[in-house]
Amino acid sequence: MARRALEVTPPAPNTLHRQSPSSENSSALLFVIGGMLVLVILLILILLLWKFNKPEKLRKSLKRNGSLTATKDFWSGSLQTISYFDFQTLKKATKNFHPGNLLGRGGFGPVYRGKLSDGRMVAVKKLSLDKSQQGESEFLSEVKMITSIQHKNLVRLLGCCSDGPQRLLVYEYMKNRSLDLIVYGNGDKFLDWETRFQIILGIARGLQYLHEDSHLRIVHRDIKASNILLDVKFQPRISDFGLARFFPEDQAYLSTTFAGTLGYTAPEYAIRGELSEKADIYSFGVLVLEIISCRKNTDLRLPSEMQYLPEYAWKLYERSSVIDLVDPKLREDGFMEKDVLQVIHVAFLCLQPLANLRPPMSKIVALLTCKVEMVGTPMRPAFLERRRKTDEKLSWDTISEVFSSPLHSESPSLPRQQN
Repeated sequence: MARRALEVTPPAPNTLHRQSPSSENSSALLFVIGGMLVLVILLILILLLWKFNKPEKLRKSLKRNGSLTATKDFWSGSLQTISYFDFQTLKKATKNFHPGNLLGRGGFGPVYRGKLSDGRMVAVKKLSLDKSQQGESEFLSEVKMITSIQHKNLVRLLGCCSDGPQRLLVYEYMKNRSLDLIVYGNGDKFLDWETRFQIILGIARGLQYLHEDSHLRIVHRDIKASNILLDVKFQPRISDFGLARFFPEDQAYLSTTFAGTLGYTAPEYAIRGELSEKADIYSFGVLVLEIISCRKNTDLRLPSEMQYLPEYAWKLYERSSVIDLVDPKLREDGFMEKDVLQVIHVAFLCLQPLANLRPPMSKIVALLTCKVEMVGTPMRPAFLERRRKTDEKLSWDTISEVFSSPLHSESPSLPRQQN
């Protein structure tokens, strides 16, 4: 009986590996968690692939209705982050680029007024579709240039668009449009002397920033009245950087193919292709004379001796009657004669025949604001002595022959400003 009591009954075969209820629940939970992790990883991979390879149509649909997104430039990958506008948005804003919204035309292409869905007014510059590779490079150049600089006297880029063959730049809208529409007497606006001086000084400060104060040394190459925009308070903004060039700090000038507008072109650049910031300074001098006289630098409708503005201004200067250059409406309105004479003096310094005789823009700003004394007598400016002939075009073979600027002639001095 004692031996039988010590015997242990072996367990039934089907109960040797049975798990407890808690073990079964843990296994199920691990299976569910593992499945969820795999699903999350797959979703993340799908989202990453969708983000970097989403279809063009889907990308466009996400950006319609005037929405803006910050996007890396997708032409060359080298531009800063800028805002992207959908082409259909700009097409709608400009009413399908209606001629009634045309603000003007430049070398790049037409510029249209537009109104976005949020009520903002913009200026849309559209690359001409018949442009060659040069036009495409000008588009990229302008985007790179304008996104790398910022100054109150430079136009501000809001964004751009690249859709198939379409290339557009979107700028802030300037209510008073471009300076040429006012200066050339085609508009109904009259600028008093205070406003004209404000415009001249603002352009000078914008050029000083480009040449000397920006982290990049930049030559604009196309300073002229149509490239100066005016805001609601007639503050000037330099625009159209399609021809602008970054300039090496260690080089006095670049040898390059001529580009720009001939009437504003410095002789060393037009003849020998020697480009430096002094080419902009020469253009600025021509522009100052236009603002003061309220006329174009070349007007073949005028009498022979008045047709070319720098030449005519110098003839008046030699006769000690340079005040006759001033816009007749401005003379009727009243102005400070000594202030106008000082600005004309500065313009002649900018038009000197040799580049090294033209003062830098920082000196010009100081002269305009009377922070330094006006000293020195300007030489006869370099200007084109072109002859009026029917349908005649100036050829590059003869351009060096028609530039005239004797370097050793006696020059009368402007009346000195009285303290």
